[in-house]
Amino acid sequence: MGLVKVVFSVSMLAQTIRISTPYVFAALGGVFSERGGVVNVALEGIMLQGAFCAVVGAYYTGNGWVGVLAAIIGGALMALIHGIVSIKYRTNQIISGIALNLLAVGLTKFFLKLIFQSSSNSSRIEGIPSIKLPLVSSIPIVNLFLEYPLILLALVSVILSQIVIFRTKFGLHLRAVGENPEAACTLGINVFRTRYLGVILSGVLAGLGGAWLTLDQHQFTDGISGGRGFIALAAMIFGRWNPTGASLACLLFGFADALQLQLQSIGTTIPTQFVQMIPYLVTMIALAGGIGRAIPPAADGVPYVKE
Repeated sequence: MGLVKVVFSVSMLAQTIRISTPYVFAALGGVFSERGGVVNVALEGIMLQGAFCAVVGAYYTGNGWVGVLAAIIGGALMALIHGIVSIKYRTNQIISGIALNLLAVGLTKFFLKLIFQSSSNSSRIEGIPSIKLPLVSSIPIVNLFLEYPLILLALVSVILSQIVIFRTKFGLHLRAVGENPEAACTLGINVFRTRYLGVILSGVLAGLGGAWLTLDQHQFTDGISGGRGFIALAAMIFGRWNPTGASLACLLFGFADALQLQLQSIGTTIPTQFVQMIPYLVTMIALAGGIGRAIPPAADGVPYVKE
């Protein structure tokens, strides 16, 4: 009975939402990139870079929102590198993404030591101040969005992403170049520009996911992304390259992570090692089940050569 109460408690829901937030940002970023035909396995590295840029921005200014802006810029620049290598030079997109993940690890380690004289973590920083709305601040789940504005931003991002991709001219162009870039070009769509914009938006959103990690913990720790970019990639595919579907998949993975934390806190007869495996088991089941039948955009990962 105790386990049932834990699973269906308000605190469990709140923890699920908090844990899912960086996944949601990164998964949305993946949707924009891959809908345009560019595979982005660099989400992990972009999140890591965004997290480090966030701590640097907040550390030097004492303002968490400056940290968010720095994360956006850092994520966009990292994604732009991936875009140039993949779109202009037509390098294998998987290899480019892996290389950027390794680059992000090296860069953050180097500058962590250079700026903070530590190889493990940064100095403490200020987070983002909560939003004060007296009339609704006492409502359990609503106050979560007010206490953590980036969670509210993630929700808004899901709604806007769904509208942009399926209800705007840019979204139509993005989907067109991801399905058939040659046909899109004959209709006057600039394939290269559209793909670049999709990749850069991917970096902006994944960078925001990294900013959440740093600002939520009030410091950067080495390897803070912890594989979340790869889980977000799985969520994107599980959600069929749809912003809403990807976000719901992120909530599923976030719930699995929150469940293992709650089980450890209340103490169960289940071995701790097995409990810690829950998030990864859920991801593997998703990979073996729904993801195997997912059909990506037709030109996803296919370099475009203008004739």
